[in-house]
Amino acid sequence: MKIGKYEIKHPIIQGGMGVGISWDQLAGHVSLEGGLGVISGVGTGYYKDKQFAKKLAKDKPVDTMNFYSRDALFEIVKNARKVCGDAPLGCNILYACNDYGRIVEDACEAGVNIIITGAGIPTNMPEFTKNYPDVALIPIVSSARALKLICRKWKRYGKIPDAVIVEGPLSGGHQGFSYDDCFKEEFQLEKIVPPVIEEAKNWGDIPVIAAGGIWDKNDIDKFLTMGCAGVQMATRFIGTYECDAHANLKKVLLDAKQGDIKLLKSPVGLPARGVMTNLQKLIENNEAPKVACISNCVAPCNRGEEAKAVGYCIADRLSAAYEGDVETGLFFTGATGYKVEKIISVKELMEKLTQGE
Repeated sequence: MKIGKYEIKHPIIQGGMGVGISWDQLAGHVSLEGGLGVISGVGTGYYKDKQFAKKLAKDKPVDTMNFYSRDALFEIVKNARKVCGDAPLGCNILYACNDYGRIVEDACEAGVNIIITGAGIPTNMPEFTKNYPDVALIPIVSSARALKLICRKWKRYGKIPDAVIVEGPLSGGHQGFSYDDCFKEEFQLEKIVPPVIEEAKNWGDIPVIAAGGIWDKNDIDKFLTMGCAGVQMATRFIGTYECDAHANLKKVLLDAKQGDIKLLKSPVGLPARGVMTNLQKLIENNEAPKVACISNCVAPCNRGEEAKAVGYCIADRLSAAYEGDVETGLFFTGATGYKVEKIISVKELMEKLTQGE
């Protein structure tokens, strides 16, 4: 799979997962094994027990500069490079992030090769990488219309996407669809991929990568046959030794049944898929940890106003999951998360994905 100037041996991108699920170890080992490892740019202030956050309050990184720590991101990239060497390495940065442009520039300066952005339509993404022409840019879309809009807006920069990820509503975390649309046939991945492929041809045959609910080699082959250049997978990589998440987070996924995985309300304003755990019971009973916006993480939350409306702070609850707090943590997963039955190595998983079970 070719993305920009980079050759990726296997047509598999490991999806970025924050807070702290895909940092140096997971991303580094996926790239080492011939996929594209992707560091999550979310919540880097929590890396290595928050030692890179310059200011803490209630043991949380204060404000955007500390939640998205530049120093921590540099350290994560450096440590991933110790694992994968010069292999292509990506970074996922949500468009909804406060200080999005600064984080993109930090990632480029730190030495990542590919930036992936979803959680919004990144119409000005190339503005922040103009000093890094070798960095490949991949937006995530949920429709051909979104790709068309991005390409039109990027024309002013003399740039088109180096690839595009089209994500269906079975993915983990935030969805690009309303709650009701997530269940409609016309919005499932198999239906939205072909129009995106057709739109991509209008702009010079942009490589299209399918994402959302992909589990095994059969799924990968299906989308390659449809004309995709590759796939993005995230949830299945949680079930690896190298995944940076706490053992308790992995156990939540190992113990989850199909019926435990549901669409949840989020302060971001879109539904998000995760495992129903004690947190949802606390929210229902009005007993969840009090919302106090300390980290100021995403713009749609409006400095904690949306968090209060849904009953929890997403930065606090995702970081609690990262730290292994099963009582108040928020545990995102894709619809296939219940299929994770044991922990294996990234090497073994990549072999299964490329050679079959």
